[in-house]
Amino acid sequence: MAPRLRLTAAILLLGAVSGALGACEPTYGPPPPVRMTTATDETQFRAGDFAWSKAPGHNALSGAVTYRAGAVRYGCAGSPVVLTPETPWSKKRIGVLYMATDRAALPIDQVRARANEAPPGDSEPYVRKVTCDAAGHFSFSGLPDGAWYVVVPAKPVEGRGPTMALMRRVTTRGGRATAFEL
Repeated sequence: MAPRLRLTAAILLLGAVSGALGACEPTYGPPPPVRMTTATDETQFRAGDFAWSKAPGHNALSGAVTYRAGAVRYGCAGSPVVLTPETPWSKKRIGVLYMATDRAALPIDQVRARANEAPPGDSEPYVRKVTCDAAGHFSFSGLPDGAWYVVVPAKPVEGRGPTMALMRRVTTRGGRATAFEL
């Protein structure tokens, strides 16, 4: 074999062996995420997740209960209105209780019946409460930027019907007052 042909064959053989050896190297793929969220994480109550809600802020929420079920008008006069900060835990809990995380109107007995299915934890130190006035209005002020769940029980103003649990997710930001209805 001519020296030039031998050199070409050796180079080709060396390239083939090198490629085969490279194919044996493990591939690791992209790096793992910094924090992986699992179902267990979402159901775990962590006080630190609520810390943002204790910061002073310049936002306000102004709500009114205007809920109707057919011809039956509902009101909240004298009822407590609860404002809960959104965290992975509270979002999961609201989802279990209200079967939604944006807005819901359910008989309060149905919501209470699911309480044992919701993840346990005590968010009481982080919730804010006010009382609904005679006209069905309520407000919260001094809120930091963030997402919140507003929950209020409502009863028929006239006539008969179940007490309803009204829930709505609201967002505060930019030092604004946000008006909404339940």
